[in-house]
Order: sequence, then structure tokens, then C-alpha cells
Amino acid sequence: MMATFNLTSFTNPGSFILLGIPGLERFHIWIGIPFFIIYLVALAGNSVLLYLIFMERSLHKPMLFFLSMLAATDLILSNTCVPKTFSIFWLGPQEITFPGCLTQMFFLHYSFAMDSATLLAMAFDRYIAICFPLRYNTILTRQVITKIVMGIVSRSFCIIFPCVFLLKRLPFCQTLIIPHTYCEHIGIAQLACADISVNIWYGFAVPVMTVTSDLILTGISYTLILRAVFNLPSQDARQKALNTCGSHVCVMLIFYIPAIFSVLTHRFGHNIPHSFHILIANLYVAIPPALNPIIYGVKTKQIREKIILLFFLKGTQ
Repeated sequence: MMATFNLTSFTNPGSFILLGIPGLERFHIWIGIPFFIIYLVALAGNSVLLYLIFMERSLHKPMLFFLSMLAATDLILSNTCVPKTFSIFWLGPQEITFPGCLTQMFFLHYSFAMDSATLLAMAFDRYIAICFPLRYNTILTRQVITKIVMGIVSRSFCIIFPCVFLLKRLPFCQTLIIPHTYCEHIGIAQLACADISVNIWYGFAVPVMTVTSDLILTGISYTLILRAVFNLPSQDARQKALNTCGSHVCVMLIFYIPAIFSVLTHRFGHNIPHSFHILIANLYVAIPPALNPIIYGVKTKQIREKIILLFFLKGTQ
């Protein structure tokens, strides 16, 4: 059983209290164990990916550079939310300062926007590689990749940073208890004693429209890719192209489905149990960063060969 938490012990108006998953308090200790394991897998997997891609010259390719961006963003996402999550599960409700809550909220949503844009860039990379293989190196030059990266970083920042100011303008005049394991935009805004219509409209419309456009453009890219793949004359070429794209599709499904479910449930799923919604929201921030490097390690031949060389063959030499 979790220890009883005295909510009156935190009266500082500049602080919030993260409760965890309401209704599942007696299971917090057990829920925290898999979250801790998943966090370690994400930390190790993405760190290995970054190490291999930056240290191995043969992996200095546009697709793998975008993969390193995805790994770096996943590390930000994991370290922003998951350590606080399993500390709540094991130690009980935790206090977080208002600036700390805003910082966590910013990096949570920023990494989500970064992941979405990076997946779109990876889809564009595969589209060029499969549909225009002879022009691949002339289209995706270093200058073009730099512009894509700057666009991803600046767009994600410009979308999410206004949320900080939208929250800082709100007055908070009640007990600042967040029935969640981390701070997110609308969850904080709902604690304010003022009109939050602007927060609701901006928090839902702008990021969702941006991510939706990413998803639509990604879908168009893979539709064109599949059409080109099935027109290839060689069975081996078709198999290789499908295998390469398969890992990308798996990662997108793991990323988008829980995220979209969480966003829609938060806005419209009033009949869905709150504890179930919070649990899904926690799985979204924990599982994709852990599975992404595993999927790419298994499905991408260059990565798979370097991992085998790093961990299994070095010791035998």
C-alpha cells in the first residue's frame, strides 16, 4: 500500500503535486518496475544508436542521420517524463515547481513535435531513395539536410513555445493537484481559475493540425513508395525496399496510435476511465523510445551488422 500523502503539506502556490494514476495507487509499486526496465532499454538502445551512427563513417548517410535525430529526441522524451513517473510510483505523489512543470511540459510536447517532423523527413528520404535512386545524392545534399533539420527544430519550437506563455498568464488560486504523472499543457491549464478557451483552442488545434499534416504527407510519401516498389522488376529489389520501409511503418504506428488516442481521449473521451487514459499516456512516452532502436536494430541491415560487431565479435577477436 502507498503511504498516505498529506496534501496540506504543500501550500506554496508556486508548486504542483503530481499524484500518479488515480484509482491504481495500490498497484503503483508494481507498475513502476516495468516502467523502470523500459526506461533503461530506451536509454541504452538510443545511446548505442547515437554512438554507432556518429562513430562509424559508413553510417554517415541521410537516412541514418535522421535516425540519429529520432534517437536524440527519444532520449529527451524519456528523460523528461519517465524518471519522475517511476519515482511517483515508488515514492508516492511528488512536488514539482511551477517553472519545473512548465519546463517538463515544453520538452514533452517539443519532443513529440520533433518526432513527428523527423518521421516525415525519414519518409521523404525513403521516397527519394526508392523513387529517384540515381538522383538521391544530388537531391539530399548536405545543404538540403541542414535546411530540413533547421526547419524541424525551428518549427517544433515555434509551435510549442507559445504554450509556455499561455500558461504563465493564467492565475492559479486553488490546490494545485495534477492527477497525472507528468505536466502537460491542458492538464495544467484546467487548474487555473480563469477562462482557458485560448489554451484549449491553441493546445488542440495548432499542434494537432501540424501533426495531422505530417501524418498526411507521410502517408502520401509511402503511397508513392509502395507504387514504385511494386513496379520494380526484381523480386529481391522489391523485398529489400519493403524491408527497409517496414521498420519506418512500425515506428510510425507505435508513435502515432497511442499519441492520437491520448489526445482525443483527453478532449472527447469523457466516458473512458481516467486511470486508463493516464496509463495509456504513460505508455506513449515510455514505449516508443524503447522500441524504436530495437526495431531499427533488427530491420536495418547496416545497424544490425554494426551492433553484432560491437557486442558479439569484438570479444572474440
